[in-house]
Amino acid sequence: MSTSTASDPLQALAAGADLPAAQQPVWPDRDALESAVGTLASYPPLVFAGECDVLRDRMAAVSRGEAFVLQGGDCAETFDSATADNIRDRVKTILQMAAVLTYGASMPVVKVGRMAGQYAKPRSSDEETREGVTLPAYRGDMVNAYEFDEASRTPDPARLVRAYHASSATLNLVRAFTTGGFADLRHVHDWNKGFVGNAAFARYERLAKDIDKAMRFMNACGADFEAMKATEFFSAHEALLLDYERPLTRVDSRTGHLYDTSGHFVWVGERTRDLDGAHLDFVSKVHNPVGVKVSANAEIDDLLRIIDLVDPDRTPGRLTFITRMGAGRIREALPAIVEKVTASGAPVTWVCDPMHGNTFSSSSGFKTRDFEDVVDEVRGFFEVHQGLGTHPGGIHVELTGNDVTECIGGSEKILDADLGTRYESVCDPRLNHQQSLELAFLVAEMLAQD
Repeated sequence: MSTSTASDPLQALAAGADLPAAQQPVWPDRDALESAVGTLASYPPLVFAGECDVLRDRMAAVSRGEAFVLQGGDCAETFDSATADNIRDRVKTILQMAAVLTYGASMPVVKVGRMAGQYAKPRSSDEETREGVTLPAYRGDMVNAYEFDEASRTPDPARLVRAYHASSATLNLVRAFTTGGFADLRHVHDWNKGFVGNAAFARYERLAKDIDKAMRFMNACGADFEAMKATEFFSAHEALLLDYERPLTRVDSRTGHLYDTSGHFVWVGERTRDLDGAHLDFVSKVHNPVGVKVSANAEIDDLLRIIDLVDPDRTPGRLTFITRMGAGRIREALPAIVEKVTASGAPVTWVCDPMHGNTFSSSSGFKTRDFEDVVDEVRGFFEVHQGLGTHPGGIHVELTGNDVTECIGGSEKILDADLGTRYESVCDPRLNHQQSLELAFLVAEMLAQD
């Protein structure tokens, strides 16, 4: 495990502050920033080191082909959407998907919510211009507001503290939902029976009936359904804004290791995985399980160097490569990467992000994704791993529990003309509740054939 051997691990972490860090906001008030960072450093951790260790063990099982991981949630969380109903519906969607995937894979599914911290987003430009007016780009609610005026777009460090409180409230509710009976497998299965009862999804009825038959068999055998009323559920987000991540990094009293206590699992994005940059340096020093996004343009030698930096001890469950290549490129680009990484002996966990490589602007002017492209990238991901004898370890999906109209396609046939009906994302388009469940049924079919 890559952790500092310095006598003061926090001092070693601070040394990384001098490294170049991409995609950071320009804070106009440095005193306000120092105050916000100091406040965060004084607050309790949002997650605990022992929980991160449990997730690392679960991800290790995925790397060995003994489990499958489902990571899902909002593209960019907003403070306004951190309501009980929205959080409940996202958790419900992930639980429903996981139940179907568990049956298809015949193995445990590790449930990871892209939530309770996904309040910052990388941008292609530092500024945005509308009708001759140029303002700072929206970088997520942790930094500024989406409304296009100077006051809203000015980065405000107080939002770092507000993001902490929103994340804390989200995690409290998630823990209540997943341990208080809401996650009861029998309820989740009933929800899915309602999904296939819709004529648009009748093609999945047979799989749902097979699951129903398995449930009745378990009941007849005296399975302890009381033990299935609770489930493990972990939180994840991109470790993008280092002014938020660093003050929430703490020394574990049990081991002396550093943990980023802002979330159980954090990842470094395609735009910030500079080998000499601050983001990879940061995740190399914390003990959490971590991910790195990998596009079709990734250099294999760079990925091998990332492994050496982030996981020099080759610890199973430590490092996940989240591939995001696009449906048209994954079958061509992924095989050589998987082959070389596997040959290196690194126990990397492979997860497919079928969203970010399939984004385009529709004729109606909305940023969107085609459900068929999303499915095809996952299918290509499975085909590559099946061909190489490696394990397709999971999927990483931007989704919501609401019935938005942001991605076209699916059995309900959302069209370009429908996008404006309920387009609510402030950043990238998400699969809605029905599309998310449909994806789960399709991936379950792929898993059953694996």
